[in-house]
Amino acid sequence: MTGSTHSATRRTVLRGTAALTAATGLTAVASPAHAAPAKPGGEGPRVGVLLYDGYSLLDPTGPAEVLSRVPGATVTMVAERRGPVRTDTGDVAVVAERSLDEVDRLDVVLVPGAGNRGTVAAMENQTLLRWIRHMNRRTRFTTSVCTGSLVLAAAGLLDGRRATTYWASAEYLEKTFDVRYVPERFVESGKFITAAGVSAGLDMALRLAARLTDDDTARAIQLAVEYDPRPPYDAGDARRASPELKARALKILADSQV
Repeated sequence: MTGSTHSATRRTVLRGTAALTAATGLTAVASPAHAAPAKPGGEGPRVGVLLYDGYSLLDPTGPAEVLSRVPGATVTMVAERRGPVRTDTGDVAVVAERSLDEVDRLDVVLVPGAGNRGTVAAMENQTLLRWIRHMNRRTRFTTSVCTGSLVLAAAGLLDGRRATTYWASAEYLEKTFDVRYVPERFVESGKFITAAGVSAGLDMALRLAARLTDDDTARAIQLAVEYDPRPPYDAGDARRASPELKARALKILADSQV
């Protein structure tokens, strides 16, 4: 690519950005790299995403991508202590900006799922469970992705309710807790919204965005993030998967986790 072509392309992009800025009335403001930029308004829902050792990466970050686009919303990663928290594979860490004791009220709590090690540890972590119960007293919505519903159930919040979870944990959810498993991408039960495994958190987050605003806003967010899934394989539904494929899927997960 020549310098002139590159410049022309860049000018075109900037013109598009300028047009969008003019249309929306927003002004781009440079901010220091170390500072969290202020969002316009900031009077929308406060969303707290719980991180704990061994969570699955897309469980918190997929919904955060969607919910951070809700007008005026703030999305904060929260953990027992501030700092990086590693995923189930150990390859990636997401930074928790707040510790549990720095957050005393949220409009939305989201509990991600994890591999077996992370889920079991979270279910037995009384500090996490107490915080979830405390937050739940004042939330508008308490939500989970994947095996995060097991953590909500361990906190005693899903008793007598319908919920979903990762397909391989469905039997455990029903046998261990007073919960009726529903094999859907997401399940609403009052203010509780639970999502199935990993990628289903995106579906749940769009539904939550609609509940926080309206259907048209949620549709616009879906288009903004271009969520139009067309996977190359039709293999994502455990209800139609062979025993051999299920076994291989679980082995791949186990082998990738630390």
